[in-house]
Amino acid sequence: MAYIPHTRDDVKRMLAAIGAPSLDGLFSHIPESLRLSRGLDLPAGMTETDTAREMGRILNAGRPPRLSFAGAGAYEHYLPAAVREIAGRGEFLTAYTPYQAEASQGSLQVFFEFQTLVCRLTGLDVSNASLYEAGSALAEAVIMANRATGRPRVLLARGINPLYLSVVETYTRFLGLTLESMPERDGVVDAAALSPGTDVSSVVVQHPNFYGCLEPVEQIAEKARAAGALTVGHVNPVPLGLLKSPGEWGADIAVGDVQPLAAPLSFGGPYAGFMACRKALVRRMPGRIVGMTTDGRGRRGFVLTLQTREQHIRREKATSNICSNQALVALQFTASVAMLGASGLAGMAATCAKLAHEAAGRISAIPGVRLAYGAPFFHEFVVSLPCPAEKVCADMYARAGIVPGVPLARLAPGRENDLLVCVTETKNSADVAELARELAASLTRAGGES
Repeated sequence: MAYIPHTRDDVKRMLAAIGAPSLDGLFSHIPESLRLSRGLDLPAGMTETDTAREMGRILNAGRPPRLSFAGAGAYEHYLPAAVREIAGRGEFLTAYTPYQAEASQGSLQVFFEFQTLVCRLTGLDVSNASLYEAGSALAEAVIMANRATGRPRVLLARGINPLYLSVVETYTRFLGLTLESMPERDGVVDAAALSPGTDVSSVVVQHPNFYGCLEPVEQIAEKARAAGALTVGHVNPVPLGLLKSPGEWGADIAVGDVQPLAAPLSFGGPYAGFMACRKALVRRMPGRIVGMTTDGRGRRGFVLTLQTREQHIRREKATSNICSNQALVALQFTASVAMLGASGLAGMAATCAKLAHEAAGRISAIPGVRLAYGAPFFHEFVVSLPCPAEKVCADMYARAGIVPGVPLARLAPGRENDLLVCVTETKNSADVAELARELAASLTRAGGES
């Protein structure tokens, strides 16, 4: 079916303007033998995602397939073409920073919409206009909780991305904070063994965690609240289409990265972090907050409502030295989520979860391979192989052009045989079957060589 942008009334007015009685009358001078009376013999319509996939297949005909099942904080999702088109408009692409509200209404409105979407996703009261990326957002949340409570200890889940943990350690090195790990069991926090003391400022958890497992977040938040500590939750925006929001499970501050819904994989960036919190903490939030107001004539307008950064207020009162936001990436996130809508995001999340569980079932059925954890997971999971994961990954890429996942030893020394696998909606069941088939072949080769 063709897309025709004109309504029936539009067509009537155009025909009347040129004096044609009807569309058939307009083309009556074309001989009947030359008309396509039975229509074009075209295949059924496809979604934008399927169309892009098919075009990629045609363009790469004759070349080996290139499939990646790597995740670990950087995720391959389909980004609608309209997102880049909107972000590429000169008004946004060349804008610097909205100090002058009267000249930056378009950018300010985008930030306001961004904040609104983040609040809707996280279930919290207020959001800032973005931060650098997820690592710095998590570090800022830890510092924010410390200033709110005045307590020196921070309890961190072992399932937090090791790269984010290193950023937290760097940020807090000279602030007098003590960072401690929470007890773990089967890849998640052992909530039964968790007992925060009255000197704990925040309990920090990633959900789903670095290994893809779903943490017992409600129990963790309940124990933190009982001790008077704040709960900081790092979340991926895609699972929020299905899972409870941080606000619903008890988080006081939620952070994360918009990359899964905003930016393609591009050598690690640029990305953009987000932060949302409960209203009581708003004045301790770093960065900028955009608000909506009315001007002297009663017209809607947007302004920078709160700026707790050192360039705008006295340095000793600044909450952070975060100096900017990731405006263009935040814009892409805003456009992407607005186009997806609640049902679209839920559908994407459901597809990711379904395919990941299908992949886990196929891979764990390979002799010698097992799932490392029994905890529920979303779209990432860890498998333990009978040989070094790096060796298997190198063989699969060389033979079949497939990246089967991320060898955990790169980020967690001592786990040479563990592989972190991620599956998103950019894959299908045939891709999952190929992953399992080629993984089995590489394991056979590795066994034969040894």
